[in-house]
Amino acid sequence: MRLLLVEDDDHVAAALSAVLARHGFHVTHARSGEEALQALLPDVGAPFGVVLLDLGLPDQDGFEVCGKIRKRTATPVIMVTARSDTRSKIHGLNLGADDYVVKPYDTGELLARIHAVARRTPHSEGAPGQSQQPETDGPNALLLGPLTIEVPNRRVSVDGTAVPLTRKEFDLLALLAQRPGVVFRREQIISEVWQTSWEGTGRTLEVHIASLRSKLRMPALIETVRGVGYKIVVPA
Repeated sequence: MRLLLVEDDDHVAAALSAVLARHGFHVTHARSGEEALQALLPDVGAPFGVVLLDLGLPDQDGFEVCGKIRKRTATPVIMVTARSDTRSKIHGLNLGADDYVVKPYDTGELLARIHAVARRTPHSEGAPGQSQQPETDGPNALLLGPLTIEVPNRRVSVDGTAVPLTRKEFDLLALLAQRPGVVFRREQIISEVWQTSWEGTGRTLEVHIASLRSKLRMPALIETVRGVGYKIVVPA
């Protein structure tokens, strides 16, 4: 797998690149946000499987870089930073980051998270925000009142209007929609969507649920079952 490491500290980058290389990754090192964005241009080379993004970059803030990456490509982004406050984590995830790892980290955990986000990413995914008219009568479409979820194409629409979602938002919605009315435990959702049992992911789940309710403009669609988890409530 090709991996883009965005890190301005050469010593940190060299050490991490060596570890990643031993585990079979082909690492490209970018020292600034602009270098990272140039490396992600479609005509530069083969696509990257994952981007490891530091937030403290010399030319622009990592959050700004993440937003630009998400507008250009659906490549998974893992923020790797010393910023451990909850507000930064939530902001990064809302910008489209797939995961958030705080320095200092365990190398084994970082490798596991890289593989986890890579497994959850389709090999041929369109550009984010791309909208096409969904086929609501396809055999793999989930119809929930005005909501249509096209699983193979990873497209969502409400009353025929496309709603762009991040990968994790789509995975979360598709999981709940498979069994309307059934309560999914928080632990089960985290295991299925994030493929981890890390306790800190619980807050991430809440952020994604809130984002789905806002983007779909259907706040009653996903019901919180206090102390247990969440379920889809089919609109009348």
